[in-house]
Parts: sequence; C-alpha cells; structure tokens
Amino acid sequence: MAVEAGAKEVGEIKTQFTTREGIYKLLPFSEYSRPNRVPFNSQGSNPVRVSFVNVNDQSGSGDRICFNVGRELYFYIYKGVRKAADLSKPIDKRIYKGTQPTCHDVNSVTARGESVSLLVGFSAGQVQLLDPVKKETSKLFNEERLIDKTRVTCLKWVPGSENLFLVSHSSGNLYLYNEELGCGSSAPTYTQMKQGDGFTVYTCKSKAARNPLLRWAVGDCAINEFAFSPDGSHLACAGQDGFLRVFHFEFMEARGTMRSYFGGLLCVCWSPDGHYVATGGEDDLVTVWSFVEGRVVARGHGHKSWVSVVAFDPYTTSIEDVSGGSDAILEMSGSDDELRDGRRDRANSTLSRSADARPANVTYRFGSVGQDTQLCLWDLTEDSLFPRHPLSRARTQTNIMNATSPSTTQILSNANPTINANAATPNSGLPRSNSLPHSPAAGGGGGGGGGGGGSNSNTGSGKSGGLMDGTIAAGITKFATLALHERVSGRDRDHKRNHSLSHVGSKSSERLLQGGGGGSSGSGTKGRSDPAKLLGTPPCPRMDEIPLLEPLVCKKIAHERLTVLVFLEDSIVTGCQEGFICTWARPGKVGISTAQTQSNSPSGTVV
Repeated sequence: MAVEAGAKEVGEIKTQFTTREGIYKLLPFSEYSRPNRVPFNSQGSNPVRVSFVNVNDQSGSGDRICFNVGRELYFYIYKGVRKAADLSKPIDKRIYKGTQPTCHDVNSVTARGESVSLLVGFSAGQVQLLDPVKKETSKLFNEERLIDKTRVTCLKWVPGSENLFLVSHSSGNLYLYNEELGCGSSAPTYTQMKQGDGFTVYTCKSKAARNPLLRWAVGDCAINEFAFSPDGSHLACAGQDGFLRVFHFEFMEARGTMRSYFGGLLCVCWSPDGHYVATGGEDDLVTVWSFVEGRVVARGHGHKSWVSVVAFDPYTTSIEDVSGGSDAILEMSGSDDELRDGRRDRANSTLSRSADARPANVTYRFGSVGQDTQLCLWDLTEDSLFPRHPLSRARTQTNIMNATSPSTTQILSNANPTINANAATPNSGLPRSNSLPHSPAAGGGGGGGGGGGGSNSNTGSGKSGGLMDGTIAAGITKFATLALHERVSGRDRDHKRNHSLSHVGSKSSERLLQGGGGGSSGSGTKGRSDPAKLLGTPPCPRMDEIPLLEPLVCKKIAHERLTVLVFLEDSIVTGCQEGFICTWARPGKVGISTAQTQSNSPSGTVV
C-alpha cells in the first residue's frame, strides 16, 4: 500500500511495527486483492472478510484463502511469507448479481485438495454451499427467503461436524442447518422448545425433516457475530443491543452475559484455552469477559472509532501454572455441574487468593482492528487478571445462570464437537504489557472509550477522549444508557459516527443521551435489560472498577477502515475495505521472493 500524497495529514501508513518479540514487517508482494487492481468504491458495500483453510495436501502449499470484495468472491492458494501472490491464477472467482457476499466459512473437517465445502452468506439472506475446487454450486439455502429475509451477518460450520452449520441474521435470529436437508417450499412453522433470559429456541414443525433444524431468537437486535469456544461446546453472540450472550450450545442454556459500555457489540472471539471472551464495538473499547468467573475482567482503550474485529493470537499466548495443579487455571472439562461449581469457587476466591495461588507468566496476546484504520495489539497478563491491589469497588458477584434442560443430542447428533488440540501453540513466557490495574485519575490521559468516530479523527497520545476526565465522569451514567437499537420502518438504523466519546459535548450527542436511546424499562421487548440498572454490576462495571489496558502496539496501517485480522503461525493477516489483504511477517519469518508476479484479471463465473 503506497502512501498517498495527503497521507501525512491523517497519519502515515506504517509498514512495520516492533513488539517485545521482535519486528513485524509488511510484505507488499504477498498482498491479495482484486486482480485488476481497479480502485474499489467501498461505499454501500458489505465488509471485506477472509476465510482460511488447510487442505492437508503434500505439496507444502496446503493453505487456501477466500475473500469477498463488493459483489466478487475469490478463492486462491495462499502462499503467505513463502512466495509472492499470483493474482492471475485464482482457483475460483465468482461475480454475483442482485446481492453481495457478506461472510463465508470453509469446513476444515471435510477439506481436501480435490474438494472444499465453502459456505457463503449474502446481503439478501440466502446461503450458498459451493465447491470452489470443482467449481460447482451444490445447494442454495433460503433461496426464496422464506426462512429469513434479512442480511446474513455471520455463518460457521459447527465444530467437528461434516454437515451442520449455524447462520445468524440481522433480524436477531440464529438458524441451525443440515446441508443434507432441503428447506421446503413453504415458510417454516415453529414450536417453542426452550426459553431463557433474553433468548428463545424453536424447533421446526414438519412431518418430514427439513431446514432449519432450530431457530434461536436472541435479544431484540441484530446478531453481528458469533463464535464457538475452542472445544465447540459453547457459543458467544455479540449483539447490536450491546449484549454479549454466552450459551451452552447443545443444552441451549445461558451461561452468562455482558454489556458494552454503550452502543452495539460488533465482534467476538474466544481465548485459545476457552477461559476468556474478547469483544469490541461501538464504544471504541475492547472488553475481556471471563467465562470462568462470569464477569468483565478488563477493558482496553486505544481505538478512536468502532472496533470491527478482535482476535486472540495463540502463537504468542503463554500460560504457565506455578503450582502445576488444576486450581490456578480451570480447564473446560468434566460435567456441567462440575464446571459451574468450579466457576463459582473461582469467582468467590479471586479477590482473596494469595500470590502463590496465581498462575505465573500468564500472557494472553490478542489484537483488534477498527474503523480508525488502526491495528492494536494487547497483552493481558496476571497483573490485570489478578490485581495485587483491590480496585475501588469489590467484585464478588457473578452472572451465572444455572437453568437446566434436557439435552438436544438427538437434534445435534451429527455435530460431534471435538476439542481442537492445535488451537494454541504456547511459547515461552512473554514480558508483561502496559496493563493498568487502576483506571487513571480524573483528568488524566489515556482513558478508556474512544476519540473521534472516523478514521480522520484528531488524536493525541493520551489526550483525546479520556473516559475519566471531568466532562465524561459527570455523564457516565448517561453513557451506560445509550443502547443504539432504535428502529426506522422496522430496520436497524446505522449508528452515526458522532456517537463516539470525543463528540460527547456536541448538541446532537446531548440530545441522544437525554432522549432515552437506551431502551428504558417499559419497552416490552424480549430479553432487554435497562442499561442504567446494569451500570456498576458484573455485566457492565464502571470504568474505575476494572483494570484498563493500554495497547502494546497501536499503528495506522491502512487508508480505509479495517475489517480483517487473522493470526497465523508465521504471519498476521489484515484487510481493509478497499479490498487489500496484507500479510505481516512475524519476526524472523521473512522469506518472500523478490519479484512480484504480474497480475492479470482472469475470467470469472457470473452467478
């Protein structure tokens, strides 16, 4: 990505950055994009997304990459840091009419060199199953939009399953499909199967088996993203209503909730060991929630606009148990009763445990990218997870729901979730990050939240948007009530960029804060909690109640908003809305050829 003439006015684009383990370098010859390199107008387009899979062939080039740009979908051999990208030879290229790809996922269980099962979700609600290697379109689900007419926001294969996949829509519904079944010629009818706080599960009522197998109605706003835990047993959902909801997937039971400081949550991911869930969204913060303790354990402030992707780096995450026992770090194994009991014991003993009982050299590395075009890397260490000094308020409550229900093993019999033994590759312990056990004092720099809502926001190191300055401290309660789920003609209204924290003094923001945008009591909608009542509780602690993290790295790396962040063993992959997928070599992993292959636009399949 060449630096444009006026780039210095908005910040120079960085091509390398330094961490404690060394220097990460951008490899320009490894950049994937639209083959013709024609400038892409991203306005009105769905976010660029990337999916990776390894087909386990013997060639040494088993990695495959899929990405969407506008109405186009590409599937390439991914050569990473080894060799320059050859954009003239995609395995498959498709151009869609009337709808746009919004997300995709490859089934790693069935992926082979001669066949790959790729799911693609679309802006009009359809889901396509295709094989980009054989260049075949197998099936189209929700073709007539009888199941759901809204945009597909996220889809994933159920871990360990060859034929089950889960799809979320902007309607707030999740649907479980079996790719071997059809969808029927009429709209499905449902029977309620399970209900809990903020969610209801329905089963499809039909004489013959058909899709969808299940429908989950979660909250009352769009589900922006969901993620399965590393062992496939739990599901975390990030909603536009600002709530993170975690469920046991098979038993369909709520395991905990968390709410953003304000605004919607846009992204979610699990730590490699399944102990923590990281989220980001419209409050410009990254938030870390403990699955074991059922509470928020840290927030990170570094972005100046919405956080679009958050991801853990399993290759630089290090967890060492000083005692060698199982008490310091609770494993996600055993029965549900044992798991719940373990979570309670851990939550109740967090503040009183001695230094000897803490894990040693705990470092979770995770990253985030956002609409401010910045990449942030964070280290979550034992200093922030187990503060040596108590914070301003005791945190002894948990948010664990213990509802029990019959198992749905019969419905999910084909899922067979298995633990991914390769989810993490621990390295030696890393030095600690710039984590802060306490939030800064009033008027101090580097507070949580965010600055301007756009990529051109004026920034100053620790000077703009401090959450605990006098202006914002006086209005913290108002911020917590700002839940942006108003409707216009039954559709979600786009969150305006001037809702970010740096614009809190503006008249428009004051009207929003005073106008009850937070879904007050009496709304009558399902599963909605009054945000004002959540402030100061485990689901939404105050800013002075939890550690505030500062980023280890915070660099501007693109001209357009960032929508992709993937951690690979030898590199970090990022992508922006212009359609450029970039590879950053890890320290000591640079091995790319010196010549860039000429790119010619291949013919594509129009669907």
